[in-house]
Amino acid sequence: MRFLVIIVTSLCLLACGSDDRIDPNCNFLLNNLNVDSTVNLGLPQFSQLQFVGNSVFIPGLGNQGVIISNTGGGFFAWDASDPNHELQACSTLSISGGLSAVCGCEDETAYSLVTGQALGSSLPCSLINYPVQQQGNTLFIRN
Repeated sequence: MRFLVIIVTSLCLLACGSDDRIDPNCNFLLNNLNVDSTVNLGLPQFSQLQFVGNSVFIPGLGNQGVIISNTGGGFFAWDASDPNHELQACSTLSISGGLSAVCGCEDETAYSLVTGQALGSSLPCSLINYPVQQQGNTLFIRN
């Protein structure tokens, strides 16, 4: 009986991964950049984030900018580069319909700005997420 408990415990511990959300096979196309930014929701350029279902593009952060979305359940920040393309001008995502973004390349891949997953197709890589912390009227985006 003791042997069985040891085996079950060992299997449970071995099944735990350090971070199942990060796919190492998706890291080769985009740069792993540090993002450290503060967003004041009171400023006019970010006023749309005060309403659920809206997103705002911020250039100059991440690989090709960052998209911040208000999902109603919190704020999410995503790298604005299509993770299934090499970095190129067309791989910059543009906001489409509030909580989705579309790649400008020929395939026009759409991504959910709630989950980071591709919409309507099964692709290996999802959007790079940057953690967001809210304190009052300020968002802190840091990885």
